[in-house]
Amino acid sequence: MNNVRTVSDTKRTFYSLHTRPINTIYRRVVEELMVEMHLLSVNIDFSYNPIYALGVVTTFDRFMQGYQPERDKESIFNALCQAIEQESQRYRQEAERLQTVAKSLSANDLIGWLSQTTHLSQDTDLQAQLQAIANNPNFKYSRLFAIGLFSLLELSDPELVKDEKQRTEALKSIAAGLHLSEEKLNKDLELYRSNLDKMEQALIVMADMLEADRKKREKRQQQSSTPVVPPTVTE
Repeated sequence: MNNVRTVSDTKRTFYSLHTRPINTIYRRVVEELMVEMHLLSVNIDFSYNPIYALGVVTTFDRFMQGYQPERDKESIFNALCQAIEQESQRYRQEAERLQTVAKSLSANDLIGWLSQTTHLSQDTDLQAQLQAIANNPNFKYSRLFAIGLFSLLELSDPELVKDEKQRTEALKSIAAGLHLSEEKLNKDLELYRSNLDKMEQALIVMADMLEADRKKREKRQQQSSTPVVPPTVTE
């Protein structure tokens, strides 16, 4: 008997946990992330790791920027993780742990650590997990893992990721050290960065529309509150 959860099961669970409506512009982001996490969770070769967790957290936080009401974001993220039978707190804690490590390292040290040419003493558990990824021929690579790697570089040296040549060289070293496809890594990250730009543009357009709507409402209110002066009757 096949007991593997389906995408429909996961969506049903999510919407039973987060019952408030999700703003239209963000609904697609949430559902695409949900489906991606679901498909990985049921893949026999997939195994959770902190870099993947950072990718999930970064993707959610970056694409949900500006979401209103703000208080709903935590509920959405919690439901997202629970829907694939994971703990949101674990994802957040692992992401914060990696963010702290990345900020404490120079770009060269971070790249050397991720590409397995340098072993650092900051976190022996993370070091062991990186080695396990590099030595696993069946490691299940994912776009979210790639985003986790990119986020580490961005946290260590924001200027490096803006420079195409430096970024390309860094990703080439990391891909070689972890035995990942450099082509897939670059392709996924180009799409990620492109989608971030599109989302930022969409948010600007939405903000302009909301501002225009607010001005219209204020104008109508002013007009409706202006007293009507009756015409003067002359004899």
